[in-house]
Amino acid sequence: MKRKRTIEPLFWSLFGGGGAISALFLPALLVLTGIVIPLGILSPSYEGLSSLLSPWYSRLLILGIVSLSMFHWAHRFRFTLHEGLQLHPYDKTIAVFCYGLAALVSLSAVFILFIQ
Repeated sequence: MKRKRTIEPLFWSLFGGGGAISALFLPALLVLTGIVIPLGILSPSYEGLSSLLSPWYSRLLILGIVSLSMFHWAHRFRFTLHEGLQLHPYDKTIAVFCYGLAALVSLSAVFILFIQ
C-alpha cells in the first residue's frame, strides 16, 4: 500500500525551529525594546543602531527570528483552531490563512530588511 506524501513535516520543522528561536531570542528582545530602552536605561543612538543593523548577517538573524517565530505561531494557532475549537471542516482554509499570513509577514520582513 502506497502512502500519501504530505508537506506536514516541513511545517513541523518550522514549528520546532520557531519555538527554539522564540524561546532563545524573544525574551531578550522584549526586555530591551519593552523595558530597558523606554525607561531610558539604555539610549541607543541612530548611528549606533544603524551600524549594528548594517551587516547582512545581522539582518539575516532578525529575518530568521521574525520568520521562524511567525511559522511557530501559525502552526500553534492552526492546531488550536483545529483541535481546540473543533473546526475540522475548515482545516484547509485555516492552514492556508495561517501559513499564508506567516509567509506574508516573512516576505514583508525581507522587503523591510533587505530591499528598502
